[in-house]
Amino acid sequence: MDHSQIQFSERKSEIDLKQLQELLNLSAFWAQDRTIDDLSIAITNSEPVVTVWDGEKLIGFARATSDGIYRATIWDVLIHPEYRSRGLGSKLVETVLSHPRMNRVERVYLMTTHQQCFYEKIGFQQNSTTTMVLYNQPHLTSLPSPEIQLQESLKG
Repeated sequence: MDHSQIQFSERKSEIDLKQLQELLNLSAFWAQDRTIDDLSIAITNSEPVVTVWDGEKLIGFARATSDGIYRATIWDVLIHPEYRSRGLGSKLVETVLSHPRMNRVERVYLMTTHQQCFYEKIGFQQNSTTTMVLYNQPHLTSLPSPEIQLQESLKG
């Protein structure tokens, strides 16, 4: 395969959300049926966002969220199935990790179901002791905001 057309980009404005949605539906069982609007929100609130292109075709994607110093999480790492096993996934993750928002972070997390060996080759270690999850519970959204709770407790 000719890699002369392969380009990595950190420019969010160039992301074709329709192509991203199609790539996620094709390549990511965990990201099926994400909407264009939700993808836009996720990209807006992530830094860095790195895409991989073969000419005009989106073939890879990864994003991260970080406080810039202590903790970061890498999300949605994927390479189109036709382009896998060519080193693009490793370069994609390394591009995310070398970004100024990420390169000083003390601890970088990611979640993976089947790709532990891939991430271990990059330097990640399995960690079963620190991961917890809170799913967005409907009853939590009906609680009063912290400001209202504080006002009520001050009245008390």
